[in-house]
Amino acid sequence: MKLGTSKTVSNYIQKLILQGEHQRQDFKYCISDSKKIARSLVAFANTDGGRLLIGVKDNGNIAGVRSEEEYYMVEAAARIYSRPMIEFTTKQHFVEGKTVLEVMIEPSKEKPHYAVDENGKWWAYFRKDDENRLASKVMLEVWKKQKSADGILINYSDSEKILLDYLAGHEKISVSKYARIAHLPYKKAEQIIINFRVLNILKDCFTDARIDYSINEEFDRQEWDNNSSE
Repeated sequence: MKLGTSKTVSNYIQKLILQGEHQRQDFKYCISDSKKIARSLVAFANTDGGRLLIGVKDNGNIAGVRSEEEYYMVEAAARIYSRPMIEFTTKQHFVEGKTVLEVMIEPSKEKPHYAVDENGKWWAYFRKDDENRLASKVMLEVWKKQKSADGILINYSDSEKILLDYLAGHEKISVSKYARIAHLPYKKAEQIIINFRVLNILKDCFTDARIDYSINEEFDRQEWDNNSSE
C-alpha cells in the first residue's frame, strides 16, 4: 500500500472530492460489507475502470478510515467475493488529520466479472454515471465474444438490413421491438444485436428501465453494403 502526505496530497484529494461521484469515481464512508464493495469493484472493472475513495461521505466530507482493516476488506471483496478476481492498487492519504484510502481499478480484459450477493448468487455489474447497474444478457455475451479468439460470422440477410434500415430513421431500438418488426424469434433478434455490438456497428443507449441500441456514429453503412455485396 502506498502512502501519501503533504499539502500536495491534500489538494489532490480535495480536487477529486469536488468532482463528486461519477462514472469512474465512488465515495464510501466506510466498509461494513465486503460483498457490497465487490459490486463497485466489479462495475468499474467491467466498464472504464475507476476509483473508490474510502473514508469520504456522499456529501464529500472526509470521515477517515481505519486503514488496515479497510484495506483487508477491499482485498476480500476483490479476491473472494469477485469472480474472476480483480486486481487493484491502493494509496493511503492523510488529509485534515484523517486517512482516506484510494482504491484504483483498471478496466479489465477478463470481463465479465461477477460479484456474489447475500444469497450466494453471482451477478455482473457495470458502471453508468454514479450507479452500479446489473449487466444485461446482451452485455454479458458481448463481453464474452470480445475476449474470444473466435471471429464472428454474419449472414447479411434481410433481417440485418431491417435493423439497419430502421435505425437509419429512428434514434434507437430495443431487442423486443426489433424482433417484432423483423418477425424474428426474440433469441434470434438478440443474437444479431449482440454480433452488431461486438463489431461496433451498434452502441448501448441507456434508459432508466433498460438498454436500447443505436447506430455507432463511426459506422459507414454504404461501405458495409458495398463490402457485403462483393
